[in-house]
Amino acid sequence: MENPDGAETKDQTTGAGMVDKYNVESAEILANSAQHLPISQAAPIYEQLLLLFPTAAKFWKQYVEAYMAVNNDDATKQIFSRCLLNCLQVPLWRCYIRFIRKVNEKKGVEGQEETRKAFDFMLGYVGADIASGPVWIEYITFLKSLQALNAQEESQRMTAVRKAYQKAIVTPTYHVEQLWKDYENFENSVSRQLAKGLLSDYQPKYNSARAVYRERKKYVDEIDWNMLAVPPTGSHKEELQWMAWKRLLAFEKKPQRIDSVSSNKRIVFTYEQCLMYLYHYPDIWYDYATWHAKSGSTDAAIKVFQRALKALPDSEMLKYAYAELEESRGAIQPAKKIYESLLGDGVNTTALAHIQFIRFLRRNEGVEAARKYFLDARKSPNCTYHVYVAYALMAFCLDKDPKMAHNVFEAGLKRFMHEPVYILEYADFLSRLNDDRNIRALFERALSSLPQEESVEVWKRFTQFEQTYGDLASMLKVEQRRKEALSRSGEDGASALEGSLQEVVSRYSFMDLWPCSSKDLDHLSRQEWLAKNISKKMEKSAISNGLGIVDKVSTGLTSNSAVSAKVVYPDTSCMVIYEPRQKHEAGISPSTTPGLVTASNMSNPIIGLVGSGATNAFDEVLKATPPALMSFLVNLPTVEGPTPNVDIVLSICLQSDIPNGQAGKLGTSPAPATSDLSGSSKSRPVPSGSSFKQLRDRQSGKRKDLDRQEEDDTATVQSQPLPRDAFRIRQIQKARVGTTSQTGSASYGSALSGDLSGSTG
Repeated sequence: MENPDGAETKDQTTGAGMVDKYNVESAEILANSAQHLPISQAAPIYEQLLLLFPTAAKFWKQYVEAYMAVNNDDATKQIFSRCLLNCLQVPLWRCYIRFIRKVNEKKGVEGQEETRKAFDFMLGYVGADIASGPVWIEYITFLKSLQALNAQEESQRMTAVRKAYQKAIVTPTYHVEQLWKDYENFENSVSRQLAKGLLSDYQPKYNSARAVYRERKKYVDEIDWNMLAVPPTGSHKEELQWMAWKRLLAFEKKPQRIDSVSSNKRIVFTYEQCLMYLYHYPDIWYDYATWHAKSGSTDAAIKVFQRALKALPDSEMLKYAYAELEESRGAIQPAKKIYESLLGDGVNTTALAHIQFIRFLRRNEGVEAARKYFLDARKSPNCTYHVYVAYALMAFCLDKDPKMAHNVFEAGLKRFMHEPVYILEYADFLSRLNDDRNIRALFERALSSLPQEESVEVWKRFTQFEQTYGDLASMLKVEQRRKEALSRSGEDGASALEGSLQEVVSRYSFMDLWPCSSKDLDHLSRQEWLAKNISKKMEKSAISNGLGIVDKVSTGLTSNSAVSAKVVYPDTSCMVIYEPRQKHEAGISPSTTPGLVTASNMSNPIIGLVGSGATNAFDEVLKATPPALMSFLVNLPTVEGPTPNVDIVLSICLQSDIPNGQAGKLGTSPAPATSDLSGSSKSRPVPSGSSFKQLRDRQSGKRKDLDRQEEDDTATVQSQPLPRDAFRIRQIQKARVGTTSQTGSASYGSALSGDLSGSTG
């Protein structure tokens, strides 16, 4: 509290530690390095990684394969028992099958039976995966490889193969079409007569599974299956993955022309896979548990909540949701234990935990139990005014005991007189009792002790109370007192004491009924804002009118205001509204308007600015301007209007041979200028600020000669080889087409845009 900077630093350090803890790149590097170490050195690394990423199937797979490589079967079985049920990923489960087949390879019939059970166990968990096609094929191949000693065993083997095929072809997987072809071949090889009936029965089911697969594939392709489960950081990639999983879950919950048992099994499988990647997302856990509860499986929902609290032990949201589920099914004691876990040791208990536990006790154990706990809770150092307000309103509304509620509010007032929100809640309670005398007394007591900056809302509520329930004299008196109290802290206290029409509107309005139109309300609000900022606006206006842009640059004057020191305001007295039809012959002379930049001057922005009388300041600007940029600016054409034609500017850019900047002072070291519009290349020095007048006269003379140079321009451009730039090729082609139809006098950019024609004079 005494060192907010230190607290902020601590929070930032904690956040950085959390990010480093779940650093995905570091985890990947660590896992890759562990693959090249002996198992005795790699095991602690894997344990450390899996402590942070308990659902990372690829880390579990690397870990178990390291033990399989050294033939440590006991450790391998232990690792599989820890990870299989929480990581429903096909590669990990296929690794499990390889281990089982290896262990039972030399056990004969008994080993084959153990392997078959392992296949059934695996398909029960990951058989619904869209990538489980190879697992089904491997299982069927295994069944076909079993030896039969007699006809009965052969019949059993064929029946087992047929059942496996029939389950596989109704499962939407990547290999569903291949499995259907294999099943057709299998049935035809056994009995064509029997195959006809069986295939006709399963054809619709296969078609349905294939349609579901094609639809599901659209959603599955959006998911990143290599993503590690990390706490949400709000990154774009995480949000995309969250939305992708939400879409897949919504798709799986739709009716898909299959029985409810298979549908529910598929939904459970999708949720389990989702939690492998969104393990730290409480909303996914809650959705999963809620779906189980709505499906009638409350026990499964409870197990999901228990797993969720192991994954997110600090999530209060999940604890309240879990307690709500237990209470809704009548399990009061388990729910009470959850609430007690929220209370903790009492040292770090939040006010919300106190309030929710009081409500729980009131619902299930009665008034006395709730009152007893409130008396204990108010002694807690973490008890805030919220606990008093919550218990008082519960006593008033539920227990119908206004006297008890009043006593609770009075007891809290001694402790929370400095809390404006508590004062307002107490005032609302007294309003329900129609106790206007005590309401006025409460406001007076509170306003006498509250600081001015914290009393704004209390004054507002006091004024509203008098406007609603007081007489005219008390109403006006409280409003005047409010203005006097709040004007002491304001900068413009004298203006705050003046009356305004807003006060009349406030006094004579009710709910959404106003004594004026919405337009009047907007106008009054605008006037109120202007009145508060009138002194600031006058100061800003004086600064902006007294100082121009060039004056500020040349003299270096700074304002006392921090804002005006950073912002340069334009000289608005020299601005005119652009009017295209406004010509010199209309009676407006450039010489009669001081500081006005005319259309002829605007043909070159540099020349126009120099003409305003700030030559010394502009010389400094010219010294800092690169020669290449200066050469380009000198050749800019006349601009008719506030915005130049883009095609003209682009054509000049394409024709200009902008030189490389040379070191040296501007004006003393000559730099090659860009070629003029005729394509001729002449070397000219870059002028300084004092020589710009001569340069301007030379520019006007050059524009008069453009009529004679137009044919040379066109010929020069058309004689150039076509460049590789596609944009420039289009410009040149456009120029060649336009020159054949161009009429009128010469225009700048006519070499490349012949349709642009106009007078230069």
